[in-house]
Amino acid sequence: MRALPAVLLFLVVLAVLAGAATWLQQGVLDPARGRPAGPIIGGAPADGPVGPPEAAPAPAGAAGAAGGSGRSASGVAGRSPGDVPVVDPGWAATTAERAGIPLPAITAYGRATLMAPAGCSIGWTTLAGIGWVESQHGTIDGRTLGADGRSSEPILGPALDGRGKVAAIRATPSSTRWHGNPTWDHAVGPMQFIPSTWERWAADGDGDGTADPNDVDDAALAAVGYLCADRHDLTTGAGWSAAVFSYNHAQEYVVAVHAAATSYAERTG
Repeated sequence: MRALPAVLLFLVVLAVLAGAATWLQQGVLDPARGRPAGPIIGGAPADGPVGPPEAAPAPAGAAGAAGGSGRSASGVAGRSPGDVPVVDPGWAATTAERAGIPLPAITAYGRATLMAPAGCSIGWTTLAGIGWVESQHGTIDGRTLGADGRSSEPILGPALDGRGKVAAIRATPSSTRWHGNPTWDHAVGPMQFIPSTWERWAADGDGDGTADPNDVDDAALAAVGYLCADRHDLTTGAGWSAAVFSYNHAQEYVVAVHAAATSYAERTG
């Protein structure tokens, strides 16, 4: 059987996204069914900035990949604990058990959505979909996620040295402190932020006074700022798709995040 033309295939995918977008943004998610085969780490494409999927509105100022954007930071370090919303522990425990996601990650995703900018209808399931695809919620390769939101070992993507399908991004003295490579950058932490992007979107999601991409609390809030920045309507298939595409410019990434998010939704709904 001949393969579907690329445009037709995308329209089919977009129709699926549209049907589930409202469900996702309301906050129901899971990887029981539709789980992607494995995580995707370090998603900066080698061919540089590209447009959003066909038929989806173009993000305003999406001049980069998973790690490069001209947008300005929305969350910064220095919050006090009193500025951080409290996630209901009963909801978090029940949802973590049903979803099969570590409790610290569920708490981080839930808290981050409560701190989303006004008008941004992002659900915890979207963050969990990204968290699964990027690092299995900080547990990839046998790691464990601690109560402090940090993995038992730091999570680094491959060197962004221009080989294969990754971009070539030179390290700087400030970025080297996150990954230790003085020559090439790496994506860092459970949500896989490239250091240059982290500098713009650094957030303190747990009120401990610091912004650290290795802390899922901070990384989840930074991801919310990034996904909400272009004011896409995340209750629509096109808007949700475009927002996730801006996080990592690959259509297969959008499909993988959608599959994981939908699975979490079914498991906890």
